[in-house]
Amino acid sequence: MIAQATLPSGPPPAQRKPHRIAVFADTHDAYPQRLTGLLAEADELWHLGDVCAPDVLAALAALGRPLLVVRGNNDAHLAWPLTLRLERASRVFHLEHIAPRRAPAGAEFVLCGHTHVPEDVTDPGGVRWLNPGCISYPRGQGCSFGWLTIAATGEVDWRIVAL
Repeated sequence: MIAQATLPSGPPPAQRKPHRIAVFADTHDAYPQRLTGLLAEADELWHLGDVCAPDVLAALAALGRPLLVVRGNNDAHLAWPLTLRLERASRVFHLEHIAPRRAPAGAEFVLCGHTHVPEDVTDPGGVRWLNPGCISYPRGQGCSFGWLTIAATGEVDWRIVAL
């Protein structure tokens, strides 16, 4: 018997709802209480490390959204991976707490924390490097997180939200 491919149902990609991902880093055991309300509209939550105590994520996990975490240099929770490679709408994302020296092969976007400073830079090879800043202890600027919005067509929008 030959397996048949199932065609996707629903509206064409251009008419599908964009996928919204809240990206944050460096909670260091604390974050503004109003953050949970701001993240309620997210489809996913990506934490880029330095959570410190895992129980600080309880209220965020209670939102019922997928919560992906990479381990930072101040995290001892070994169940969290050091890196994650994710694909959304055919776009490839690499998540890591401390930015690697160069983008991993095939990555179109590298998301990292650690510096506590928001960033959006595209390197000469076309890889976009994104940092949401920090939730708890900013350096030079206020606390912030990022909204990563991915259209079904693959277009990516990145916005920093000041807290």
